[in-house]
Amino acid sequence: MHNLIKKLLLVSLLFSTFLFGGFDSALKKQKFLSPDEAFEISAVLQDDIIHTKIKIADTIHVYDDDTLHYRIISPQHIELDVKKPKSHDFDGDMVFEKELLVDIPVKDIESKVKGNYTLEIELLGCSDAGICYQPVKKSFTFEGVELGVFEKISQLVKEGNVSRIVDVLVNESSIFVLFIFFVFGLLLSLTPCIFPMIPILSSIIISQQKGEEKPSMAQAFFTSLVYVLAMALTYTVVGLVAGILGADLQTAMQNPWVLTIFAGVFVALALSLFGYYEIGLPSSWQTKISKASDEAQGKGILGTAIMGALSALIVGPCTAAPISGAVIFISHTGDALLGGAALFVMSLGMGMPLLLVGVGAGKFMPKPGGWMTRISQIFGVMMLMLAVFMLSRILPDGVTLVLWALLFMGTAIYMGVFDDSSQTKGASKLLQLFALTMLLYGASLFIGAVSGANSMLRPFERFTSSEVVARSIVEKKMGNLGYSVERLMKEVEASDKLVIVDFGKDSCTACTELEEITFPDAKVQEQLKRFTFIKIDLTANNDDDKALLKKFDLFGTPNIIFFDKDNKNLSEKALTGFIGPEDFAKHLEGVDR
Repeated sequence: MHNLIKKLLLVSLLFSTFLFGGFDSALKKQKFLSPDEAFEISAVLQDDIIHTKIKIADTIHVYDDDTLHYRIISPQHIELDVKKPKSHDFDGDMVFEKELLVDIPVKDIESKVKGNYTLEIELLGCSDAGICYQPVKKSFTFEGVELGVFEKISQLVKEGNVSRIVDVLVNESSIFVLFIFFVFGLLLSLTPCIFPMIPILSSIIISQQKGEEKPSMAQAFFTSLVYVLAMALTYTVVGLVAGILGADLQTAMQNPWVLTIFAGVFVALALSLFGYYEIGLPSSWQTKISKASDEAQGKGILGTAIMGALSALIVGPCTAAPISGAVIFISHTGDALLGGAALFVMSLGMGMPLLLVGVGAGKFMPKPGGWMTRISQIFGVMMLMLAVFMLSRILPDGVTLVLWALLFMGTAIYMGVFDDSSQTKGASKLLQLFALTMLLYGASLFIGAVSGANSMLRPFERFTSSEVVARSIVEKKMGNLGYSVERLMKEVEASDKLVIVDFGKDSCTACTELEEITFPDAKVQEQLKRFTFIKIDLTANNDDDKALLKKFDLFGTPNIIFFDKDNKNLSEKALTGFIGPEDFAKHLEGVDR
């Protein structure tokens, strides 16, 4: 504390001299060296040792305290414990003068970091003549131990920074790029993005069943393959066009009219599955189509393909880092062939569970009977869920909460929650218990909606006094529309803290997960005290929104970018897609440190 006060007094004294008419005279009396002249920093790798040197100009000294750092800043943040020479006392402070030599064994770094890494040296120094420099940082990149294929995959799977994924795309072979994107697709298939497609495909397979004849495994697999290929081709075309034009084309498919129409389609399908009516063409048309279809040895291929394409655009707008990485790669390099192929194989990876659904439907599906009615009803409920999910992107949160409440309570009643439990046995009692749980949860959502709550995860948020929850509600209600590049940069420049900017939109599921799960976390909130938090809503997709995405080289949402205290965009710290609370808190710890 004593040293810090001395430094502040020295800076204040110098500032006062300049402020009260002494600026010109001060310069005449003393020409101060620039930071590059005062401190010449170098780092050279030789014989498995990184030899670092800080050459310090005459009458300049570097402090040997918590302002002197040797750290790895990429691919992860690691503070290095280095062996420094002995410093000496200068007016009560321990300092280095003339030259500071520090050797860092490579093994100490490569035991913690795999692949290429970046070393950063940070120091704080002052001149005997009366000036203290701003903290000086200089970084050096070294080639590390070459990663194996599986190590690269493991590292990239955890990567949330699009620019680093793009670096991999540029520097790796085409075969590796395609393989890594297939792996990304498999991992994406385990996320909620793909789940809504399962009931759609299953209902298509069931609808193609005729009478007592169940679909063969070959027929079910072929239907699934058509669905997956249509989905993959759609993602590829959208990605190619977006990459070439630099546009978020999936936003166009989030138009309120489009979402309303397709939500209506899913409601109509649900009512049909409940048995209220049958959706079909006139009998004369059906006869002709059936004849042509049989001759072509295919059943509903066109309809299946259309549903696969729509599912990719409407139901599963996954904006995870791999998709953004491919799109930005296309826009930067113009290699549309490799970028399109990467998106295609990634979509095939995403579709693997759907192909398994096809195989299972054909091989393991029991013979038709009364169970089919129950299955149809389950798919009907799923269709209604999809309709509410789509409408949630354009309706107010409170209205959406009411719809979810009605759906859960209606499903519970439909399942016989109020039936005489004495008449139920075995698994039926468990189903009735499940129905009761759905009824209670639906009632909780309804009470929450009436009280003014907005979250399905916290329907009673208005009845709690948690500071974290209250802060989350306030932040969600804050006006964040109407940002331009100019307005954002003015707010960044006005901040005396680090700045975090969160780009999101209403139709983005991962954005909602960040707001509901990650940001309210206590550890995250503690870290966010060091930051000025700016939330920007890109739902409108107007010219200002597009300019912001273009300015910071982003594609879609969610995206989180950071600025240091000097208003510099820390692109290497940017994040794309959902990140859990624990990982986000750790990431924040390493920002500008």
